[in-house]
Amino acid sequence: MMNHWTELSITFANQRNYLDELFRVYSIVPEKIREIDQDKWKQFEKAFANGCNGDIIKTLLKLKLFPIKDSYVAYLKKDATSIVRNPKTIDRLCAQLREMGLDKIWEKCSEPKETNRQIGPLFRRWLEKKELGFPLLNIDEFRQTKDDAVLIGSDAILADFARSKLDYRGEKGLDFLARVRKTYIIGEAKFLTDFGGHQNAQFEYAKNLLQDNTAKAVKIAILDGVLYITGRNKMFSFLKSHKENYNILSCLLLREFLHQI
Repeated sequence: MMNHWTELSITFANQRNYLDELFRVYSIVPEKIREIDQDKWKQFEKAFANGCNGDIIKTLLKLKLFPIKDSYVAYLKKDATSIVRNPKTIDRLCAQLREMGLDKIWEKCSEPKETNRQIGPLFRRWLEKKELGFPLLNIDEFRQTKDDAVLIGSDAILADFARSKLDYRGEKGLDFLARVRKTYIIGEAKFLTDFGGHQNAQFEYAKNLLQDNTAKAVKIAILDGVLYITGRNKMFSFLKSHKENYNILSCLLLREFLHQI
């Protein structure tokens, strides 16, 4: 039997203006073009003109964004000596750079941040707008009262409180912690924008919290996005088959969920 709040979330996502409403929480807007340090760019241009492959890579690595998505670049960034020791890798990268040309390299280096990297802080910013109808308290204030409240702080602060007070044993931080009528609620909040890869891993993190039997709290997965699309995908299949006591719900139903505790 499907959890009541999960069923409501699926209905909302498929029968109402779900995405329009969700934008109030996850207000994702295109980032501005990334600024490039002019002095560092001139150093790169000089190296590019001189044709020294080692210097080309060294100067380009000083910029915030490397223009080529290549699995070896992170290693080169973390170990500068590897540039000298791996000439074939450097030559391969520089061949791609020369094929791109300076204009294309500039364009790639100035690309805005990926949209997915904006998502993380948005749920917390939404909480801070006080739309849940409960007081928002920092850690000191939260500890000094037994009244209803939402704890505001970093994911590490929330997890530390949950470990010391609620026997939470998870290694990761928490996105949500509240106290309602003497009951503690802890949760993970995710906006799942697609299926597969990193998004599946995010879904697994949320499931791990739900399946943690040590924490003395109501556990919720505040999930939004593609998981509510009816189909045979892994996420929706879990929603259909999971036990009734797994609280998976949209953030748009979080206020209602808390007020019924």
